Amino acid sequence: MASEVRHGDCLDTVKSLASGAVDLIYVDPPFFTQKTHLMAARNRVTTFQFSDEWESRKEYIEFLSDRLHEFRRVLKTTGSIFFHCDTNASHHIRCLLDEVFGDGMFRSEIIWHYRRWSNSQRNPLPSHQTIFFYSKTDNYQYHQLFDEYSPSTNVDQILQRRQRDEHGKAIYARDRQGNVIYDGHKSGVPIADVWDIPFLNPKARERVGYPTQKPILLLERIIRLATAPGDLVLDPFCGSGTTLVAAALLDRNSLGIDVSQEAVQLTRQRLEQPFKTSSELLRKGRETYVQCDEDALAFLHGLPVVPVQRNRGIDAILKTAPGENPVLIRVQRKDESLADAAEAIHNAGRSKQPATLVLIVTDLQQPSGLFNMLPSDVLLVNSTAGELAERLADRGICTRFTL
Repeated sequence: MASEVRHGDCLDTVKSLASGAVDLIYVDPPFFTQKTHLMAARNRVTTFQFSDEWESRKEYIEFLSDRLHEFRRVLKTTGSIFFHCDTNASHHIRCLLDEVFGDGMFRSEIIWHYRRWSNSQRNPLPSHQTIFFYSKTDNYQYHQLFDEYSPSTNVDQILQRRQRDEHGKAIYARDRQGNVIYDGHKSGVPIADVWDIPFLNPKARERVGYPTQKPILLLERIIRLATAPGDLVLDPFCGSGTTLVAAALLDRNSLGIDVSQEAVQLTRQRLEQPFKTSSELLRKGRETYVQCDEDALAFLHGLPVVPVQRNRGIDAILKTAPGENPVLIRVQRKDESLADAAEAIHNAGRSKQPATLVLIVTDLQQPSGLFNMLPSDVLLVNSTAGELAERLADRGICTRFTL
């Protein structure tokens, strides 16, 4: 497949393209953040930056409008455009897309949802961006994609054919003998307009250190939806080149444009060896990361605790005042010796500077001499919330939480 990267203003470059030449346009322009974005590459030497500062919102919208009219011209009648934005200007962009493409050509408002670290702003943590999907005509190319059924879905019922009864109510179809009629294999659930795709891990090999870099998984989904192998994908603000890399991996032709010479060079380097990071989160599912011991947590009922996942030595952290060192808790397992349980939480808490380590004792039949052999930093408590409150009071910790 052919991949081409051009340096310059996308308005000038797109004007040189023939009308009706492009199958898909992915637009990821500056977001009107009124900032200059800067980030260091993995080598700690190279830096990438671009300005997203404007004199006014009107200037920004006029900038986009001039380009969108050209984008529409070069789209095939079966082509589509996916416009990526955030809350800074999404309301204006939706109106602009209605104006250029026609509100009847609106297909979807896709929400890209991801998890981020918390912030200190006095508002809900931003955890999504918006992608507006418009087509040039009603005769647009679209390939349905499917997600897996949720664990709560009765898949056996999904496979059964349905029909309308005399009252118009959907019922399961049956043959003359009363047997259920099956429709056969189903592909899954058609994808919805909320896409849970992880942000790039800071250590991911795919990450190149470019500000606003998007994951290849996101662009692959867009390209699969609206194109076929051999089609032409245009990214007029290609940045680090993620769209072109995704297109190459999916056997599509692509053209990328950027005003930054550094971005163009980076894109060309990535295209020499297209690479995608595998998302273990998507492959395994979020539920596989839930590894806390529910039986152990049952002993902490009534306590304000936060369950700890993926840690063999700690079951929970007691909620304390901000800035206080954590109170780490472990519940003794069935058939686990007190010594083994104490060693497990002692080792797990070494690097965490806890206020105290608490071991909930569930097997009270322990040799009396054993208690003197346990690590001194482990507080033993019988399996009641009340006793834990009393024992923590002896250490001056009781006022940090309420039962």
